[in-house]
Amino acid sequence: MDPLSSLLNGIRAEGSIVTHAVLEAPWTIRFADRAPLTMLSVLRGRGTLLLPDGATRDVGPGDTAIVRGPDPFHLADRPDSRHHPHERYEIACFTEPTPQPCDAAESLSGIHWNENCYDCDEATSLIVGAYRASGRRHERLLRALPPVLVVSEETEVCAWLEQAAADAARRTAGSQALMDRLLDWGLVCTLRTWFERAGHEAPSWYRGLADPVLAPALRAFHLHPARTWTVGALAAESGVSRALFAKRFTETMGSPPLTYLTECRMDEAESLLSDTDLALAEIARTIGYADAFGFSTAFKRHRGLSPTAYRTKPAA
Repeated sequence: MDPLSSLLNGIRAEGSIVTHAVLEAPWTIRFADRAPLTMLSVLRGRGTLLLPDGATRDVGPGDTAIVRGPDPFHLADRPDSRHHPHERYEIACFTEPTPQPCDAAESLSGIHWNENCYDCDEATSLIVGAYRASGRRHERLLRALPPVLVVSEETEVCAWLEQAAADAARRTAGSQALMDRLLDWGLVCTLRTWFERAGHEAPSWYRGLADPVLAPALRAFHLHPARTWTVGALAAESGVSRALFAKRFTETMGSPPLTYLTECRMDEAESLLSDTDLALAEIARTIGYADAFGFSTAFKRHRGLSPTAYRTKPAA
């Protein structure tokens, strides 16, 4: 399995919300799930993302934003609208079937959700997906992402998404599962697009898979991590000399080949220790160590504590 697929394994959209809103400025929507990742696609209208650290990011039609959690964030018609308490609303995918007004407001003050207003020019049209994670495998992905990333799509993509949203808003059989799976697909596509455009800011494991020399070796390693890999064996997978492979690898990935392999194995070991009840000997064999003793020694050297201590420590 390639690194991105592995890191996304165990993170899924849940309770995705389709909203078409007619809003009277000033307005603010609070996203309250405290999810590891939240994805927001703007089909119509525009607004400003207000992040917990005070940063702002404008989004408009065709923009998809992925916001790294877990702190709540806001979308507003303009940056200073968060200071108007009577125009605040909340979206919570995990707990509420539809968006609700905050602060126990007596009325929705002109906001209309899930109305048949797909052709209304004044509508603010959003698709929101919050992603719940199982285990800790996704943490490495979060470390590779900025607090917010925005990818712009073509108008044709928005039209297709809006049609799917219209079907989901009717709440027909299977519509919630359809939207959740659509948001899972959208997360993968958005991340791939952002990584491709990020250049040297993309994580090393993504840059390597885009390199024609390194990609065959990396695919072979990630498909068979338990093999006894050497620099020569990796170079053979790529069909180049050992010296050329080692030089190209270090320049592209920022570390020598065996250093990268060891780090990947330690990352996988962390996931297996946290997310499974596998014995240490089985984990050792899975990631390429001959026995539990050798694995435990390597893990403690690289992570600063034994596998058993890591497994029993409280989650951060």
